[in-house]
Amino acid sequence: MRLRTKLIAVFLIAIASAIIIVLSVNDSSKMATSLLSDPFLQLPTNDSIRVVWFTDFEGSNHRVIYGSNLDNSAEATTTKLTRVREDAKSKVTPAYEQTTPRDIWRHEAEIVGLTPGQRIPYQVISFKSNEEIKSDRFTLSPNPKPNTPLKILLTSDHQLMPMVAANLQKVVETIGQVDAVFVAGDLINIPDRASEWFDDERGGAFFPCLQGRANYTLEKGGVKTVYRGGQLIQNVPLFPAIGNHEVMGQFSSKKPLNDQFDDSFPRTKAEKFYQESNSKEDKETYIKNNSFNTDTYEEIFTLPQTSPGGKKYYAVTFGDIRLVVLYVTNMWRSPSLETQVRGRFQERERDLNNPQNWGHGQIVFEPIAKGSPQYQWLEKELQSQEFQQAKYKIVMFHHPVHTLGGNIVPPYTDPVAKIEYAPDGTLKSVRYEYPKKDDYIIRDLMPLLEIAGVQFVFYGHSHLWNRFVSSNGIHFLESSNVGNSYGAHVGENKRPILTVNLALNYAIVGDPNGLEPVIPTIALLLDENGRSLPYIASNDITVFSILDTSNGTISSYRFDTRKPDSEVVKFDEFTIGKR
Repeated sequence: MRLRTKLIAVFLIAIASAIIIVLSVNDSSKMATSLLSDPFLQLPTNDSIRVVWFTDFEGSNHRVIYGSNLDNSAEATTTKLTRVREDAKSKVTPAYEQTTPRDIWRHEAEIVGLTPGQRIPYQVISFKSNEEIKSDRFTLSPNPKPNTPLKILLTSDHQLMPMVAANLQKVVETIGQVDAVFVAGDLINIPDRASEWFDDERGGAFFPCLQGRANYTLEKGGVKTVYRGGQLIQNVPLFPAIGNHEVMGQFSSKKPLNDQFDDSFPRTKAEKFYQESNSKEDKETYIKNNSFNTDTYEEIFTLPQTSPGGKKYYAVTFGDIRLVVLYVTNMWRSPSLETQVRGRFQERERDLNNPQNWGHGQIVFEPIAKGSPQYQWLEKELQSQEFQQAKYKIVMFHHPVHTLGGNIVPPYTDPVAKIEYAPDGTLKSVRYEYPKKDDYIIRDLMPLLEIAGVQFVFYGHSHLWNRFVSSNGIHFLESSNVGNSYGAHVGENKRPILTVNLALNYAIVGDPNGLEPVIPTIALLLDENGRSLPYIASNDITVFSILDTSNGTISSYRFDTRKPDSEVVKFDEFTIGKR
């Protein structure tokens, strides 16, 4: 009896020990340190490429191992992001009660001695204390040779929108591994909110979606489907453009990040306030902190810096493509004329006597008008040998040239203030007008692109798909339908044009710049009357587009998220080439 009791005791102790071991393993797996992002590829040259990744610890001995046997090593340079923060609206654990800096480190290694056309394995390694943390294995290659057939993903306006993870997952399932990703701006919502780039708990942050590590649950008709995005930029380079959501407004250590984002202020006004303030702060720092900046975007990405704008606008050769990326975007403000709204057409009534709170309408962030530094740089670029000899001459920026969407109105120009005083001399109203004749894209930019032989202009901003062709053969594509669509303004769906000056003649429907949209060429969508739709503006159907350089075709695909088991449909295709 005593022996049996001892055996039972030993047995129970063994079970308890096993349970403890299991719990310990489970706990350790939950606590295991990991990289904040998978690696992604940047700035390919003819014999090199950059590998970038992020951690939420400083660590040490960050490096890339590469080669067929991973027997080569490249040491990484580590920098700390200077402006990323979280606040009460961040979707991250632990939660933040107020605006708080977040510690995130960026690691970058240059892999040299590469051969075009050869793809080799690589893996990144970081150390935290004595713990070695590795990524999975991926592959990299340098800039492809001319005449190499490439498939390029054209995408835009991710902004953690509901269908992004589904969209990118379907890219990989349909196309396989692409060769590069072009993103026409609006990568996230609030550029200084770190979790939107890396680990937003809703599962759709920017990097996870493009790296196949998303965890976004999309519910349609009571059916929940989890989408993972696509493993893309670990293996191919990413080329982004600045959209209005990459621009952060006036800096504050206390205000909520959304409020700071909405507080963009003209640099000329910030400089004036600096002179009046007698501030001892460095002038450039003061102006940046009291106007707007793209610091986080520029700290995250490695891009060519051959222009006076640094990373803000650039040109790069990739295979047969000469890609020119411009900084063409402005501040989005509400069209409402309600007195409590600081909008695109007016200042709030309560701010009239406090100019430091004015929004100054939809300010243009970087000049593109004739004679501006960006314009002059572009003139030289379009005359360069690299551009002239390229088989495909492509320009990408954020603001639309031609669209049925709402964000093309008012015209792309500096707001003209109209200040009205009451009879007693008090300020009665501040309103803004945007003269159509001064639209910088149409008046100044497009003549340059037309003369230079640009074949294709890609942009976003209005959260839909539509395309156009000009009389001289330039193709225009807006492929930004990944959720939160605002619709296409045709028929009875009128733009909310509420300006008091109707003589300005802002376009209520259609393309304000005079082109008719092209009907898709393959699989049409029909409206309720059976007519073919020249657009997709849907919160259920997501769209992506692929440029195939083997034949110059740009194909667009749609996927209906209401039918998760349905096929992806190629619905449009056109060809770009010499003009």
